[in-house]
Amino acid sequence: QLMNSSGGVVIANPNAPTGIALPLSAIRRILDGNPDTVVIVDEAYIDFGGQSAVSLIDEYPNLLVVHTFSKSRALAGMRIGLAFGDSGLIRALEKVKNSFNSYTLDRLALAAGVAALEDDEYYRVTVSKVKETREWFTAELRKRDFSVTDSSANFVFASHRSVRAEDLFRRLREKRILVRYFKKPKIDNHLRITIGTDEDMRTVIDVLDRIL
Repeated sequence: QLMNSSGGVVIANPNAPTGIALPLSAIRRILDGNPDTVVIVDEAYIDFGGQSAVSLIDEYPNLLVVHTFSKSRALAGMRIGLAFGDSGLIRALEKVKNSFNSYTLDRLALAAGVAALEDDEYYRVTVSKVKETREWFTAELRKRDFSVTDSSANFVFASHRSVRAEDLFRRLREKRILVRYFKKPKIDNHLRITIGTDEDMRTVIDVLDRIL
């Protein structure tokens, strides 16, 4: 019945490219306002901050929460994901998934996924380090006249108060530092910068000090 409804609601939480996370209270309001529609919450970056909507599944049979192994589990390219939802919704998903998913999982991907779940210590240490480095990098950018959103992802979304993002993107690329620039309305003066190692981020700061 849910799969036969017209359309649905899809929410990226935390959001990309801003990194902003909605609180569970906001997710609840969306669910309460769409009781007859499938609401999908894409939590690709949830391990880096924010509250997971998985805790709401028992209350909302129309809620589907999806995770990826490409971010916090470091398996980009393996095309591994998880879906959490009411049993009826999962059964409906099982019926149609092979019609839409062109990246079926092979044995290597399955083995890698299981190993990633079992190595909980590596996952926790890595996520904690990304968060720590993100906060340090955010503080350093703000010292240099950047406006930075409070990110709950493994990247920051930043805008300099006097230098256009497109110009910064070009200057950084000339120094062999690649960041994301979106030439789209409302976000065309922002850069999305992924958090790497401490050494990586210190290099970005050093280069910014030379080109600003």
